[in-house]
Amino acid sequence: MENNKLRLSMKTALLAAAIILGALGSALGSETEAGNATQHKTVQVGDVEIFYREAGPVDAPTVVLLHGFPTSSHMFRNLIPALSDRYHVVAPDYPGFGNSSMPLVDEFDYSFDNLAAIVENFLDIIGVSEFSLYVMDYGAPVGFRIAAASPEKVQGLIVQNGNAYDEGLREFWNPIKAFWADKSDENAKALRDGLLTIGATKWQYTTGMRNVEAVSPDNWVIDQSKLDRPGNKDIQVELFYSYGTNPPLYPQWQEYFRTYQPPTLIVWGKNDPIFPEEGAHPYKKDLKNLEFHILDTGHFALEEDGAEIAQLIRSFLKKNV
Repeated sequence: MENNKLRLSMKTALLAAAIILGALGSALGSETEAGNATQHKTVQVGDVEIFYREAGPVDAPTVVLLHGFPTSSHMFRNLIPALSDRYHVVAPDYPGFGNSSMPLVDEFDYSFDNLAAIVENFLDIIGVSEFSLYVMDYGAPVGFRIAAASPEKVQGLIVQNGNAYDEGLREFWNPIKAFWADKSDENAKALRDGLLTIGATKWQYTTGMRNVEAVSPDNWVIDQSKLDRPGNKDIQVELFYSYGTNPPLYPQWQEYFRTYQPPTLIVWGKNDPIFPEEGAHPYKKDLKNLEFHILDTGHFALEEDGAEIAQLIRSFLKKNV
């Protein structure tokens, strides 16, 4: 009888200990998760206020996420928590995009040179001196300007449908190239009517996807609400024109790749009609430490293959940073 009571007492004590340890573990886990939760911040950079998302331990290696057109740091809303347990992650909105300031075109220089300068100043202000860069779409000409000018700051590149070679500018770009050659009202109207509508924004998110139902319509609804702000379409047309300054810099960026050999991860949606697969392969000519992945998805690859891309990034950074 006494042995039975002793065994029962020991079981009760062990159960109590398990409950306490479980509660403690849950509390610590919640605290850790809360510590890595995405923060939504703003900082003044010159005359503009820059909105950014930030998560993860500030003393960990930093990953800077640079968004494309016509979106914002919103495109990284799922990637940030997938990285922030191990990395310090920062994702700014450019002026005129997302939740950053939107001065009108006669009040601000909407050029890729200036966007890169704003982002580099932003990183200096928040105290980020070394980082890996995730560049996508517009993020590529912004990020590659920064990398070529300050190669000592860049620990690695993650390129997702971001162009640095002439091979990547195909049929989609013909109306934009016509605008570069002739900045007329007629050519501007063609771009405004063709690329800045809700239909065009939805098309960017859904074309080339394996499963369109996996893509939340919140994406194009949110992006279009920003495009439809008074004066924003003028901003976007000005940036379409400024994009013409990027191809002449391709040789300079390629020289940066060859000279500094930044570790690079390519994760490219092959069904993207804007930056097609042809733009991914030339990176192989110039980069030696290169991981190369072509994914069966479209322009906004994170929407369909975000979990796979996150794992590829984690593996890449673990080996190289």
